[in-house]
Amino acid sequence: MISKSNPGVFRTDPAAEFPTEEHCHIIEIFNLQETACSIARSRVEPGVTTANHLLRETAEWYYILQGRGEMILNSSPAGTVGPGDVIHIPAGTPQCIRNTGKEDLIFLCICTPGFKSDVYEAV
Repeated sequence: MISKSNPGVFRTDPAAEFPTEEHCHIIEIFNLQETACSIARSRVEPGVTTANHLLRETAEWYYILQGRGEMILNSSPAGTVGPGDVIHIPAGTPQCIRNTGKEDLIFLCICTPGFKSDVYEAV
């Protein structure tokens, strides 16, 4: 088992991608219960807007890797996003993202503390 005192290499398995009710596809890259953060890769298909939701007691950062989109926070447009952009989403903030491009919108989701399904709430 890998722990904070025994760092290791984590490999991403593209075949581990799964669809969510949120209208995106997720690969959990790193999420160990004893860690202060988690990392997942999210993929949103062209023309799709993810379900409006919030994470209780969990802050999130999106790091855009590919594609173009529009971030919506608290039901208001927060701005257009593209590769290299970072979006900070404070804990408890309603959020969704719309893929406005012609290719998949792909981004990393970094959560602190690490993501647990019981903090997810549909809005």
